This record gives sequence, C-alpha cells and structure tokens, in this order.
Amino acid sequence: MNFKKLLLASLCLLFITTSQAQQKITGNKKGDITVLWGWNRGWFTNSDIHFRGDSYDFTLTDVVAKDRQTKFDPAIYFHPQWITIPQTNFRIEYFHKDNYSVSLGVDHMKYVVQQNQEVLINGNIDNSSTTYNGNYNETINIEDGFLKFEHSDGLNYINFEYRRFDNLVKYKNWNLNIAEGLGTGFLLPRTNATIFNNKRHDEFHLAGYGFNCVIALNLSYKRYFIQSELKGGFINMPDIRTTEYKSDRASQHFFFSQLNFLVGYSFSLSRD
Repeated sequence: MNFKKLLLASLCLLFITTSQAQQKITGNKKGDITVLWGWNRGWFTNSDIHFRGDSYDFTLTDVVAKDRQTKFDPAIYFHPQWITIPQTNFRIEYFHKDNYSVSLGVDHMKYVVQQNQEVLINGNIDNSSTTYNGNYNETINIEDGFLKFEHSDGLNYINFEYRRFDNLVKYKNWNLNIAEGLGTGFLLPRTNATIFNNKRHDEFHLAGYGFNCVIALNLSYKRYFIQSELKGGFINMPDIRTTEYKSDRASQHFFFSQLNFLVGYSFSLSRD
C-alpha cells in the first residue's frame, strides 16, 4: 500500500473511531447557516487512463499525477479576480438539527499528470498527424507532442455532505468542535488536454461522480471560526472531453485525499 492509499485508509479509520469515541456534548446550532472558504492540498492514487477517438484507442497504466500549489501571494489568494487560481474550497452549510447539518461545497482541486514519466501503453494509434502511430504493448514516455493531461483549471468536485457536529470544549465565547461527515457529488472538470497535434482543449464538462468522507476540527469565537479538515474519497470519470472533437474522450478513476484549511462565519435564521 503506497502513501496515498494509506492516508485514505487512515482517514476512514479516524472517521469511524472518532464517531464512536468522541464526547457527545452537543451545541445549540439548529437554524444556523455557516459559510466557509479555504484552501487545500491534494494527493491522488495512480490511475489507468483510457483515451479513445476515431483514430486511436489506448490505455496508459499506473499514471502518476500530483496537485499544483500556487505560491502564496496575497494579491492572488485574496483578490476577487484571481481568487480561484489556488486550490480552493467553498461550502455553505445548514443545521437542520442542533448537531446535524446538510451542506453544498465546491472542492477546486488540481490534478496534473507528471510529464516525462515512463508508463505502460496498450492499444493502437492510427493518426496521420502524429509520429506515434503503431500497435502498442510496451512502455512509453509521456512527453510534449504525445500527451499533456491536466484537470488544472479545476478537478471541480461539487459535493453534498451530511455532517454530525459536536462541541468538545467550551470556554466563555470560545468553542472547540469536531465534525464528521459523508458526501457524494459530481465532477465538473475544466480539463487542459493536448493529444498529438490537436489544439489545446480547456472547457467545463460533466465527467463523472465521487464519494467522500471527512473529519473536521473547528475552533470558533462567537460567530467566527477557523477549521481544518482531513477528507478523502473515490472519483470516477468515465466521460472526459480531451479535444474539440466530440469523439475524443478519456476515462479514469482514482482515490483522493485532501488536507483543507478554512475560515468561516456563522449566522442564524431562527434566533439572534
């Protein structure tokens, strides 16, 4: 088991263990709405990626991909025009009970296949615009001219979560809280793909679905709070657009994990 799978397994184990062991000190949160904004660091398991089109059909095996961090610059991280350049998280949450909430979030991750890696290719290419024609069952180098493949304008996981919220420690206006949840959603990536000599393609497209679990630690002062999260799950994208031609598609699935840091504000619809 590699590091990424171990991290995901640890997250799920932590979720189960904490759910059983935590103190059941609930807060009075019914009717509250919270709004969260933050940033993430992501990890992905290796993935088999299947590419298909009118003149090719091949699979790359065990492809390595990483996230893409943006160097911290307040002019980018906090400027309304550039705020989505980093890897970000947004969530709005409604407490329908004192310690249970439903929420909608957008996890703006970035997934970047690493260039100049050797992978196994199996399949065929018969395209007059490329020198990579042939029947393959061998290794190949992912290089410019052959393939560039990134969900770098967003591996956008739009997800719905159901969370349980518990207060662990309360001191005057300060509260230390914990939350755990399960979620599901869909992927709307903006995939940056260049295959052979085709033009770069970069458009939003509904590509698949995902499942996740999450555990969060929350430190609040009155209505303001900071929150750290460990989140992981499974993503399946059977329908990824890769070029301007509709027949050109890709498919892949993988596990992911995220470490998130968020800030937030809470307000109530039912009380002052």
